[in-house]
Amino acid sequence: MKKSFVTAEQLRAIVAKHPTPFHLYDEAGIRANARRLHQAFAWNPGFKEYFAVKATPNPTILRILQEEGCGVDCATLTELMLVDAIGFEGEEIMFSANMTPLEDFLLAHKLGAIINLDDLTDLDYFPHLSSIPKKVCLRYNPGGNFTISNEIMDTPGEAKYGLTRPQLVVAVRQLLDLGVEEFGLHAFLASNTTTNEYYPTLAKLLFTVVRELHEETGARFTFVNLSGGIGVPYHPSQEPADIFTIGAGVEAAFNEVLVPAGLGDLAIVTELGRFMLAPYGHLIATAIRRKDIYKQYIGLDASAANLMRPAMYGAYHHITVAGKEEQPLDHIYDVVGGLCENNDKFAINRPLPEIELGDLVVIHDTGAHGFSMGYNYNGKLRSAEVLLKADGTTELIRRAETPADYFATLNLPVGSARRS
Repeated sequence: MKKSFVTAEQLRAIVAKHPTPFHLYDEAGIRANARRLHQAFAWNPGFKEYFAVKATPNPTILRILQEEGCGVDCATLTELMLVDAIGFEGEEIMFSANMTPLEDFLLAHKLGAIINLDDLTDLDYFPHLSSIPKKVCLRYNPGGNFTISNEIMDTPGEAKYGLTRPQLVVAVRQLLDLGVEEFGLHAFLASNTTTNEYYPTLAKLLFTVVRELHEETGARFTFVNLSGGIGVPYHPSQEPADIFTIGAGVEAAFNEVLVPAGLGDLAIVTELGRFMLAPYGHLIATAIRRKDIYKQYIGLDASAANLMRPAMYGAYHHITVAGKEEQPLDHIYDVVGGLCENNDKFAINRPLPEIELGDLVVIHDTGAHGFSMGYNYNGKLRSAEVLLKADGTTELIRRAETPADYFATLNLPVGSARRS
């Protein structure tokens, strides 16, 4: 049984201050998890976690991670502007290109970010930069299938990201000619995997390619970026990934491949999002409607506009009812929102305790790719975000949207609707 990081009594007090729906984050859990990650990779002096901003782009959350020694991974101009406003600078920022406009590259370079190139054509932007970066990362796509113990984990050949192995050589040589002095290598080959073998297998692959590129081009590689991909156990039956076992596996591959080649000073960096934040966020909603037809439905004041993953991916998110955690799961419900879409369902045929109108419903593991994937379909307004601080108090870290926010970008003053 998954347990919430907040008690029913705490939650009722929070809801008295902050009306549902809202995303709630656990500061103590976030900090403890960041420290576990750093401890697991303490064997590598240059280790750095670049948190994937897209997962949870909230300034308060990002500052907490910054205090815990993390950098940030950005993918767009707006994300760069956000982390700049917070105070991240220079090589605390990784910028991962992906069909990227020139203006994004210009800002990334201005901020001193490490630019992670996705394609050979990205080099066409270099003449527009004020100077040639001294350090550049390259994103690698090995193609085919990525397997672990003969199990296909993903199909890189179908992904839009990265350079082929021959293109890596071309890119490195062109960048050397331009004056680049240091290189990194990056790949993202599986998503949300809880196997402890993913990072070590990926690391061995990247370490081998780094060794080969160094031999082929003479280029100096100073870091390997394992990106993200370590998942979390959304379902109670799943076992979580063991970050200490993962760190030890990467260390073994490091000692096997890089150290004998004289490359034992490389730094390991990661770009984790889900692993860092997902378990430390809940979507809190109130049961506001009931409907009994061919099935029993419980309607929430939240919808897929607040948490898209179940509707978009059919993803499982565990649900508990505040104060009824120990009651028998003797009712079968579809838990739904109010969008005019039949996929607006948080759970289908889910065994739960009897839910009464007014009950507080806790949707687990929404700390990453939860609020950030929200949208305004049907005129739904994005919810608030609330931080449960380490001292037990709460802080509103993003207010809920209002109708005025929704109309702000339209050429239509609020309140101007025609009246008959």
